[in-house]
Amino acid sequence: MAVPTLEALLGGRHDVVAVISQPDRPRGRGRKFLPSPISEVALAAGAPLLRPDRVGEPEVAEALAKTQPDVGVVVAFGQFMPRRIRELPRLGYCINAHASLLPRYRGASPIAQAILDGQTKTGISVMRVEREMDAGPVGLVRKIVIGEQENAAELTERLAALAAEALQEALDLVESGDVVWREQDASRATLAPKLSKEDGRLDWQQPARVLVQRIHGLAPRPGAFTSLPARGGLDGRREREERETLRILRARALDAGGVTLPAPGTVRRGREPGMPALCIAAGDGWIEPLTLQRAGGRAMDVAAYLRGHDIEEGALLGAAGAGGADDG
Repeated sequence: MAVPTLEALLGGRHDVVAVISQPDRPRGRGRKFLPSPISEVALAAGAPLLRPDRVGEPEVAEALAKTQPDVGVVVAFGQFMPRRIRELPRLGYCINAHASLLPRYRGASPIAQAILDGQTKTGISVMRVEREMDAGPVGLVRKIVIGEQENAAELTERLAALAAEALQEALDLVESGDVVWREQDASRATLAPKLSKEDGRLDWQQPARVLVQRIHGLAPRPGAFTSLPARGGLDGRREREERETLRILRARALDAGGVTLPAPGTVRRGREPGMPALCIAAGDGWIEPLTLQRAGGRAMDVAAYLRGHDIEEGALLGAAGAGGADDG
């Protein structure tokens, strides 16, 4: 989220007097210490860069004070900002671009949660940073429509570009004195907590629409997943360790079409022209997977996946027992 904003600010008319990013961390197979994407942009531009373990360290406040900032801009920083940092700029505050229409979806996963909940609209709220998470007064809101098949990664990319535009506009309003900060209605606030891998577990008893929202809301990370029975293990007698994880990264919901559905999680193979190559029974219809990924493999469209990794007609995904909820 933050890189497009920094790039826009560096190329805009407002001076960037300092950049604060996370410290270098080990990355890649070699586990070499490498700069964060924000640090890379700042270093390439020759912008003053701070990479503290904690932004609240006294030396950070001392270094920032020397740059004499008018206002601070915060995007996806991931650390708590103490009051001495929040109020250090000349105007006495920092502003943040939060990826939701506040007060809805305060918290770490607003983009994913909007898709999980089946929202059709979201946006960027530019607010003042305060002690309570995402609760500061809002000075600018920009809205966009969520695409019907849009996943969290795609929506994040669009919102990152929108955040860059909104923050520049907000800075213009702050500079001119025309910004109006409006307090949020706390009674309407909802939370978007951090998502874990376990949140991606698919329960095939749920409605098809809900499953598609989960698949798209968690793609590509942490990723929605189920488990495949091992070859010859459709009767459920194989040990649980032999079940293979299958990630579903894109899908669409299909009506039952008047046909009696098999047990949730049951695979149907369409081997005739015009029929989906692969469908999975849900609680009230079918899921047609469009993009699949094996553990440790690359994401592939369903046709490419099935050419190398067949999934048998009648296979029961998830738990081998009743109900089709994934057993891991």
